[in-house]
Amino acid sequence: MKFFRTFVFIFVSFILCQKSYSEIKIDVKSIILHDHYSGEILFERDADISIYPASMTKIMTTIVVFDLLKKGETSLDELITISEKAWRMSQSGYSSMFIMLNDQVTVEDLLKGIIIVSGNDACVALAEGLSGTEEDFVILMNEKSDEIGLENTNWSNSSGINDPNNYSTVRDILKMSRYMIMNYPEYYTYFKETEFTWDRTGGDPIKQGNRNPLLYKNIGADGIKTGFLTVEQYSLASSVKVGQRRVTAVASGFKSKNSRSRDSAKILNWGLRKFDTIQISKKDEIYTSLDVWLGKKNKVEVLPTEDFYLTVPKRKKKTIKAILEYEGPIETPIKKGDKVALLNVYVNGELKKQIDLLSAEDIKRANIFSRIFTSLNYLVWGDV
Repeated sequence: MKFFRTFVFIFVSFILCQKSYSEIKIDVKSIILHDHYSGEILFERDADISIYPASMTKIMTTIVVFDLLKKGETSLDELITISEKAWRMSQSGYSSMFIMLNDQVTVEDLLKGIIIVSGNDACVALAEGLSGTEEDFVILMNEKSDEIGLENTNWSNSSGINDPNNYSTVRDILKMSRYMIMNYPEYYTYFKETEFTWDRTGGDPIKQGNRNPLLYKNIGADGIKTGFLTVEQYSLASSVKVGQRRVTAVASGFKSKNSRSRDSAKILNWGLRKFDTIQISKKDEIYTSLDVWLGKKNKVEVLPTEDFYLTVPKRKKKTIKAILEYEGPIETPIKKGDKVALLNVYVNGELKKQIDLLSAEDIKRANIFSRIFTSLNYLVWGDV
């Protein structure tokens, strides 16, 4: 006989995340803040207006290179020959790592030149070295944008130098920043390095610091990228990780370097201070065990199919209920990977998420004598 059972597993304090703009004042044209793990938007203002991303473009440049590294189509020690076009970028007043004409530079050093010192020359060198021309590399950038789901972005160069056809939004830059952190953790570590010394051929070593001002504050910052264009003023994509939490912000239109540093730290700290993030389920980690009917085991362990987080404001008391639902005891045989239950997550009484729970193991039927004994026992004593 089967029974329908539900179990309330989790009660936590919660109130729906409200985008309350009255709680914090940031003097910037366009801004967005989110929790990295839950994806919850914690604050936004004019997040979909078009901006010139300036050197935040380099985030996409590095994503394309990280992709090529992951696919084995290049390596960190591959040597790139520096063209005249790339070399001239270091001679024209742009931010540079100061590569030399016809020198051979590793992919890793060029990546550091892009990420740490925002070298436009390094962008062109990598684009040409890996795709033949910068124009062909830009095609890869736009293809990757489509894959990630950037809806209001177009890239026209690899560095972010002034071009009306190189545009994006802070929401799209947030999306690609989150994508990068999630998919390339082994390379994301470059973004927290505070200095890079380029031991160039034919000249003295050049030591430069990371342009991200938050790396020099004790707030847990480990990325991502600054930007500046006269028409757009100052911008910053930034991320901090404190304990088990990460929050990321993107803003464009700060009036000065000081306000960019001060207000970026302010919005990130506000996100950490005002909210908590709770993990409801963890993919491939045993969640619980459920009753089995007429099996060689009395219980079956179950696994969630995905990681799921909720971001909740602190000191606000509402109820989240995570309810485990299944028809049980579950009849055998059970195969590993069979869907055996649902985890229903409710917020204020409304269903917010359903997560499938799968059997973590095979459970065979008991032999005929055990099944007869169990069935008779049930008829006499009931569900004991």
